[in-house]
Amino acid sequence: MEYFEQKQGGEKTILVSVAIHILEDLDAEEFRLLAKSAGAEILEHVHAQRFKPDAKYFIGSGKAEEIAARVEELEATLVIIDHALTPSQERNLSRTIKCRVIDRTRLILDIFAQRARTHEGKLQVELAQLDHLSSRLVGTGISLDSQKGGIGLRGPGETQLETDRRLLRVRVGQLKDKLEKVRQTRIQGRAARQKAAIPTVSLVGYTNAGKSTLFNTLAKSDVYAADQLFATLDPTLRRLEWDGIGPLVLADTVGFVRNLAHALVESFKATLEETLEASLLLHVIDSSSPDHMEQIEAVEKVLKEIGADIPILRVYNKIDQSGEQAKIIYAKPNVPERVYVSAHTGEGFDLLRQAVQECLMGQIQNFDVLLKPAYGKLRNQLYALNVIQSENYDDEGNLHLQVYIAPHKLEQLIKQAHLPINEILGLKAKQFHRELEEFEIKS
Repeated sequence: MEYFEQKQGGEKTILVSVAIHILEDLDAEEFRLLAKSAGAEILEHVHAQRFKPDAKYFIGSGKAEEIAARVEELEATLVIIDHALTPSQERNLSRTIKCRVIDRTRLILDIFAQRARTHEGKLQVELAQLDHLSSRLVGTGISLDSQKGGIGLRGPGETQLETDRRLLRVRVGQLKDKLEKVRQTRIQGRAARQKAAIPTVSLVGYTNAGKSTLFNTLAKSDVYAADQLFATLDPTLRRLEWDGIGPLVLADTVGFVRNLAHALVESFKATLEETLEASLLLHVIDSSSPDHMEQIEAVEKVLKEIGADIPILRVYNKIDQSGEQAKIIYAKPNVPERVYVSAHTGEGFDLLRQAVQECLMGQIQNFDVLLKPAYGKLRNQLYALNVIQSENYDDEGNLHLQVYIAPHKLEQLIKQAHLPINEILGLKAKQFHRELEEFEIKS
């Protein structure tokens, strides 16, 4: 069965933002962008304020009647509330306003349904939709076959909506089984990468922070990127060669928003596991956004919720718009905390690569390397990493190299070639061993 009926928006919509207490900071522009991303034709944006949610209507009976009058006057077909509603609140509002009413969670699910392209993405969206809709569809006594299509209704189709609670549980169980198989496949892929000592770097961040643009530039890829919320939903992995590190896997993941329902996070665990298993997280931040501090907090809240206890490098993107200079900020010597770049112009990318190298491998240093003629394989590996600064031969045919590389990576290459470290590094071998011990303690 296909659960993604792509009726393209244009629904006449009234948006309702409700501040529950006086200090609550609602991002009205983000809410409008979410609605536009779903294809809504926004007729009016109503703002309200309450000390606490009304049990029956959430927004209160007076505000509900006010919106009902505006719906009739403007001939609106949909009302979207920028909060999560209970099933009874959603039904009560729909009856009073005499119009379809959906909440923020259902709006985001609709966008996900439009953006999902892969089999896995569609499975995750359907699971999240069924979890959200089951309490609203079962036992309502409402015929829903006329509500196919439209914002908040892309998903389980006519026959699925009419099934009982038991059949919904069966379908949810099937979806979870399929997603578990996806998860097992991912685990096998990660195990192979870990066995080959290939680090994974995952891009995370608030939606529309420029993750996919940054990913495309770094990986020389063509992942879809656009100036809209949730432009990409499905995770994308690319293997690339990074100077000084060698092969690594770069992963682009779904963007986050504020007030992301726990059920959505649970349904997208299979995607977010790429984040959990990464060696390093690049937290991409829109430095030009006036709300970037709140966006950072929203992303880190979700990362904490999924248990992502992984080193993070904050990447402040869009410096071409914010006016910031390309630079690296260190938390302490040789430990980068943030880097400022522009994915659009490429400014600061050399600093980003340096910061990633330092995060993954420790401080990059210069080494004098002595290679006998028989050690040509190690020379080729160093050239492949593009870390050789200069080379010359002595009278005995030995090769002297100036190498700019992380100690940890140099040790790995020497051990893989089964060569003696003391012979290759000479008098500096003892210092080299001390630095490795310090790096391992810091790690």
